[in-house]
Amino acid sequence: MGRILLIDDDRAFTDFMAGYIQNAYPLLQVEICNNPVAALQALKGGGYDLTLIDLEMPAMDGLKLLSFATQAGIDKNRIVILSGRDADFLHELCPMGTCLAVLNKYEVRQKAVLDMILNSLSRKSALR
Repeated sequence: MGRILLIDDDRAFTDFMAGYIQNAYPLLQVEICNNPVAALQALKGGGYDLTLIDLEMPAMDGLKLLSFATQAGIDKNRIVILSGRDADFLHELCPMGTCLAVLNKYEVRQKAVLDMILNSLSRKSALR
């Protein structure tokens, strides 16, 4: 199974995403962390095939978590930053190469990009 860590303080969003991924991609397992500070422990443990990080959270924002994750040895190409902000703003904030992708979590076109990532991870999981 492919392992995904979803870090977002919005419980309704994480419940929705976990349910969506479980139904659409049964070979992927989602672990949720609604507290960004508690997520540090999960990131230290590693072993995730993909990490989805909300940009704006209390106590610690997604860019700090991204920095911590990469310093902990997690490949930046296994990290996606999610936000309710406009995609252009996100691309200015996180230029190409900062992480795998920066996506607006509410735009349909951006969801299609996330689906491509999840589909790829699911196919790789099937080959294991």
